[in-house]
Amino acid sequence: MSRSMSSFEDIRPYRDDEVKVVLSKLLQEDELVSMLLKFRFPKSALWQRKLMKAPIRLWLRYKIRNLNSVFDFQCLVERYMQRMIKTTTDGLSSSGLSKLDLSKPHLFISNHRDIALDPAFVNYILHINGQDTLQIAIGDNLLSKTWIADIMRLNRCFIVKRGADSKREKLANSKQLSAYIANTLGEQGDSVWIAQREGRAKDGIDRTNSALISMLGINRDRESDFSSYIHSLNIVPVSISYEFDPCDVAKAQEMVALRETGSYAKEQDEDIHSIKTGIVGRKGKVHLHFGEVLRGSYDNAKQVAEAIDEQVIHNYRLMDSNWLALSHLDTQAKSEQPELSREKLSESYFKSICQDLPNSVRDQLLQMYANPILQSQRQSGTSL
Repeated sequence: MSRSMSSFEDIRPYRDDEVKVVLSKLLQEDELVSMLLKFRFPKSALWQRKLMKAPIRLWLRYKIRNLNSVFDFQCLVERYMQRMIKTTTDGLSSSGLSKLDLSKPHLFISNHRDIALDPAFVNYILHINGQDTLQIAIGDNLLSKTWIADIMRLNRCFIVKRGADSKREKLANSKQLSAYIANTLGEQGDSVWIAQREGRAKDGIDRTNSALISMLGINRDRESDFSSYIHSLNIVPVSISYEFDPCDVAKAQEMVALRETGSYAKEQDEDIHSIKTGIVGRKGKVHLHFGEVLRGSYDNAKQVAEAIDEQVIHNYRLMDSNWLALSHLDTQAKSEQPELSREKLSESYFKSICQDLPNSVRDQLLQMYANPILQSQRQSGTSL
């Protein structure tokens, strides 16, 4: 089923002809300028940053003077992406991409560990391998401020509406999103990234929400076969592995709070802080594995979700940090772990971040790092 692009005006990314206007509007956003100054000069006093607002606006106007398209904007972002990879990782690697027919658009569904970097790394790997950038699904819960939404939509992000109250509105939003993804893959010919679940896997357990697959299937012609429709989406599971998670302490604290009190209230702009922490924080080695296109026989969304999970878990690259975390929780695991090339580095990392944590938070953090191994063992039917 096809729908005109006018049906997607409120969720689509910006077009080339809108770039100049949006960039000009962003320059007037005082909060954005203040955040950039705080990010660039973290040790400066508030009065100093206020004095720098006018000069930084002039500098930004100069930087964007020749940006006339989304591609131009993404080229600017690419330079900062390269700098981030060089300064906060010990190497970004990938595998599996060469086995895909990239002349066709694909729906990349990955595990979800970092709000901004998961799709950014997928996009970057595709780009440096000579492919067009993809369109990225992002929840409207992350777009509480207009200027954030503008930046995201400039970077080829489309909006997933999550704030609906009524069942009717939720269904309408799901229908629109399902149709947009199908339109992007089929009519626009662009690849798409979406996370396997709403919210990051803060416990380190990667599991696809079958509701996501059900949403994708809403656009299917009811007379067509379910498996055939899934095949038409060219779904590729992607496993993203981080040696170190810059948000690990915050995730562990949230998990402990939920377990002990039954609730967790986010602070204002907590998601924005998580995005910043993920970008500037230490990540160690980062690896992406692109799996095989789903071509099985599926009767329902649950079976598709299980097929995605099977690949994501199997292709997840286990790091020294995972094995060391498990050995701290289970002494038997020490004798079973493989030879570790970066053991001292991981030990130093855990010592530095865990030394002042309550035992409950420390154990939760170690469990988060250990769970990818345990999940892999459950899948293969082995255990320590």
